[in-house]
Amino acid sequence: MSTTSCEASRRAVRDSSPFDTGTELRVPLYTAEFASAPMAAYARMREEFGSLVPVWLAPGVPATLVIGYWTALRILNDPEHFPADPSLWQRGIPAGCPVLPMMQKRPNALRSSGIEHARYRAANVDALGRVDLIALHAVVERSAVGLINGFSARGRADLLGDYAFPLVFEVISALIGCDPDISEQAANGMAMMFDTTADAVEGNQLAVAALTELVARKRLRPAQDVTSWLLAHPAGLNDEETVHQLFTLYAAATEPLTNLIVNTVSLMMTRPDFGGRVVDGAVSTRDALTHVLFRDPPLANFCMTYPRQPQLIDEKVWVPAHQPIVISLAACNNDPGVLGGNIYGNESHLGLGAGPHRCPARTQAELIAGDAIDQLLDALPEIELAVPVDELRWRPGPFHRSLEALPVVFAAVPSLSVPPARATIGNPR
Repeated sequence: MSTTSCEASRRAVRDSSPFDTGTELRVPLYTAEFASAPMAAYARMREEFGSLVPVWLAPGVPATLVIGYWTALRILNDPEHFPADPSLWQRGIPAGCPVLPMMQKRPNALRSSGIEHARYRAANVDALGRVDLIALHAVVERSAVGLINGFSARGRADLLGDYAFPLVFEVISALIGCDPDISEQAANGMAMMFDTTADAVEGNQLAVAALTELVARKRLRPAQDVTSWLLAHPAGLNDEETVHQLFTLYAAATEPLTNLIVNTVSLMMTRPDFGGRVVDGAVSTRDALTHVLFRDPPLANFCMTYPRQPQLIDEKVWVPAHQPIVISLAACNNDPGVLGGNIYGNESHLGLGAGPHRCPARTQAELIAGDAIDQLLDALPEIELAVPVDELRWRPGPFHRSLEALPVVFAAVPSLSVPPARATIGNPR
């Protein structure tokens, strides 16, 4: 987005702000420099600004980044003063803004407040609650074995492109009942939205169109899947509302879940002491996931809120109305004020959010990520990085923490036996 196209947005923010933050003070979160060393950037922010940092989410799109753990908890648990509805904010944002598709108003639980939010969330929680976790485990196992067989004889692979992304793609497609043509279009659209160097607006249109077609098909032929359960829920969701519940579920899978798998495996390989303890069983895969959700969560900056009036935070900083407040899940989890103690088995991290908008698919996400890692390590226990760790590259973007690729090498192994397909992922009712 050009500087000119966002000039009106910048003026509107300056005029509505109860404090004057010069544009030169704002920290850009979309650069390659930030992506390469975010923890060092958070440390500098903390020293200069404290818990609340003026940032740019994209050129000309200002926000306040929260990097203090207790400040974040107060905001996330106060939807009355910090609602998640971006309707008024987005009026001043140009249609081509690269972060707008990730932040715009949608009729779903993530971007709504009050009674509207409660209705959408109930439908999501109930539909996800019908997923048979044993059947889900079988779906992950079948996908993992099939993908591993595709590269096990080569002795090398990119664990992002060859394993984690297609595995999540296949598993989420099974959960929501996607046909392959729909799933591919939706996944490609979501990937474009998270990648601020691509056309995020086109990606949004692709994903919405694919999910609209899915809902139309399920209206005609319901089955045992999340889409059909949403359509049949007593909340009475219309087609558009159902599309945007699915949009959130798909968005939460394609990037964050993929990155959770990749970042955890990467940590195991770059930290031999940590990875060895996981392989030896001293640390469970679940604890390894918790470690990543604490220390390097796959959604580093998210959980946006949009105050309707200027708000005084921590009794010292005013933030303007109708401007995003973004929680840095990564910085808050690593806040020096809360560091220390045993994080294994500790659920106090913000890696999956907090408060009324906390991820409703947490159980399913942790099962998918944990099983994907277990299947990989069982098949290829001696896996190693194919390049020095300092050659790994992180994708720029204000929201995600995502490698461009995770190249690995290992001793070639013969193909594994592929488990049979399961007929349904639903619990009977």
